[in-house]
Amino acid sequence: MRAVLTRVKSASVAIGGEAVGKIGRGFLILLGVGPNDTEKECRALAEKALGLRIFEDENGKMNLGLEAVQGEVLVVSQFTLYGNCRKGRRPSFTEAAGPELGNALYEKFLAICEELGYPPQHGRFGADMQVESVNDGPVTLILDTDQLLGEPRR
Repeated sequence: MRAVLTRVKSASVAIGGEAVGKIGRGFLILLGVGPNDTEKECRALAEKALGLRIFEDENGKMNLGLEAVQGEVLVVSQFTLYGNCRKGRRPSFTEAAGPELGNALYEKFLAICEELGYPPQHGRFGADMQVESVNDGPVTLILDTDQLLGEPRR
């Protein structure tokens, strides 16, 4: 699994012009699922992302986590994180999970976030969404379970 995590002052996701998810200070997580991902990768990624201490403390050091700042979470599915741009000008998305697995693990990720105490706002898997965010810092991190858990499983 892959995620692009951005520390935000606010973020929202809309479908067809209607807001379906909105947060204040917290994390905007764009989430991609690979074809070999399982619940193990899903849990590892959620725990790592939600446990990051990337908010500034009183000394200006990135030392505070979501709980300390009463942060919120917005999760948006993003299969394009598995886009392969090595050849040609148009990305290939064959390295992304199919819709059935992608949706199942996206829903599982949402459930794990809630289980960990951060009920997420979220978009809708497979929908054409418009995402807005006010980045804070900016601080943006890329998380990949291949790196978190060791060697690639492919």
